Amino acid sequence: MNRSLILAGSIAALVLPTLLHAEDWTQWGGADPGRNMYSPAKGIPAKFEPGKFKPNSEEVDLASTSNVKWVAKLGSQTYGNPVVANGRVYVGTNNASPRDSRFTDDRSILLALNEYDGSLLWQLVVPKLASGKVNDWEYLGLLSSPRVEGDKLWLVTSRCEVLCLDTNGQANGNQGYADEAKYIPGPGKPPVEVTPKDADILWRYDMMDELGVFPHNASNCSVINLGNTLFACTSNGQDWTHVNIPSPLSPSFIALNKETGELVGEDDAKIGPNIKHGQWTSPSIGEVDGKSQVFFGGGDGILYALETAPTKDGDSNFLKTAWSFDCVPDEYKTDKNGKPIKYPAAEGPSEINATPVFYKNRVYVAVGQDPEHGEGVGRLVCVDPKGKKGDITKTGLVWDYKAIHRSISTVSIDPETGLLFIADFSGFVHCLDADTGKVHWVHDMQAHMWGSTFVVDGKVFCGDEDGDFVCFASSKEKKVLSEVNMGAPIYSTPIVANGAMYVGTQTHLYVIAEGAKPVTPAK
Repeated sequence: MNRSLILAGSIAALVLPTLLHAEDWTQWGGADPGRNMYSPAKGIPAKFEPGKFKPNSEEVDLASTSNVKWVAKLGSQTYGNPVVANGRVYVGTNNASPRDSRFTDDRSILLALNEYDGSLLWQLVVPKLASGKVNDWEYLGLLSSPRVEGDKLWLVTSRCEVLCLDTNGQANGNQGYADEAKYIPGPGKPPVEVTPKDADILWRYDMMDELGVFPHNASNCSVINLGNTLFACTSNGQDWTHVNIPSPLSPSFIALNKETGELVGEDDAKIGPNIKHGQWTSPSIGEVDGKSQVFFGGGDGILYALETAPTKDGDSNFLKTAWSFDCVPDEYKTDKNGKPIKYPAAEGPSEINATPVFYKNRVYVAVGQDPEHGEGVGRLVCVDPKGKKGDITKTGLVWDYKAIHRSISTVSIDPETGLLFIADFSGFVHCLDADTGKVHWVHDMQAHMWGSTFVVDGKVFCGDEDGDFVCFASSKEKKVLSEVNMGAPIYSTPIVANGAMYVGTQTHLYVIAEGAKPVTPAK
């Protein structure tokens, strides 16, 4: 009996700290529906060594790493950000490094990996759209981060669908949708045998078929939910002419029942005719004046706040616009002679591709464009919507910052220092006071930046197109704590879950933890 008590006590001593400090990262933005790129975790190392590749191989020699737990091979292009939940790591990529010998062509992939060792549990294989690059650009892969809750996962695919998946994959049988045998190979192709390593689709909502939307080059949105309501951007945009909008009357933002996939509402903002290029924003949620609102960045450069409860109007249910704020200043719209500046001119207007961040009753977001358009002028705004409705462009601005260039990055705010960090596409990292907009420092990474900054443990992490990964101190004085080259471009944003940091390059996913001993994936 005494031996049993001692053994139980020893096990509890080993397990309890892990349980107390366990913190999954279940969606883009983690537990915070406001989407602030921040984690309260402690003990994240400022330095690590990503290691060297084995000769004539894409496999990392783990013996040459430090503070690295495991490394997983991804495809050749990876833009999405990892999500960690219930012992699984989810990350989107392409199929340039096939895990399934049945499919070696271009596909979009969601990998579900074992959190402990990075081994493959299952994968979602998404066939390309037959229309080609106008809607589904080659080899981009799956761009969005999923949302995980319990044993269900929701995401937007490169086919402009919202899917609900069983996080167990096919391991516990085929449930729900039950048509994976036809979905995996793609329309018009023979069905395949569904294996235990395949995803289990519970429901599917095709935004192109159901809403008539026309995604420009790619579909992307990291969905969010409030209760049973799931919010998503439809990715509606222009066609190949870069002038015509094929579906101007289609919604830009929608709400679905997260259990059934049924459409429960669409926005009333009528953005379609004013889309400058495309729409790839992700929503955030916050409470304003005692009511929940969902925030989206529009393809017209306007920040929108929508009511979260749909309102019946005729035959349709609408997400009513609570307020809007035009993030594009007048001097970006017309030149000194009053002549309109044509999009996508470097000195001209932009849309919003970043995720709006709701923090301490304010909304922060920057304007930017498709990276294919290059560099240009930008603007970061801080908006206070309290007590305001309708167009609050003239009444809602707290501060703005026009020294930033075009940005597709989401801000990160350190609640311990009150400092805000944001990257721009030109490759500059900016540190400002979140309350006042005062600039403390700017750092030139000397390479384009696609991903966002991430704050954790008094540190700020970010990567660039050259593969440089930098750690700054979260302080008013610029302090570079470390810099390492990862050997491949970094287009995604690091995240932290359960005491480890996940850094994705175009080709590999690294798991970094203080004093980590390398773990080899189980075969």
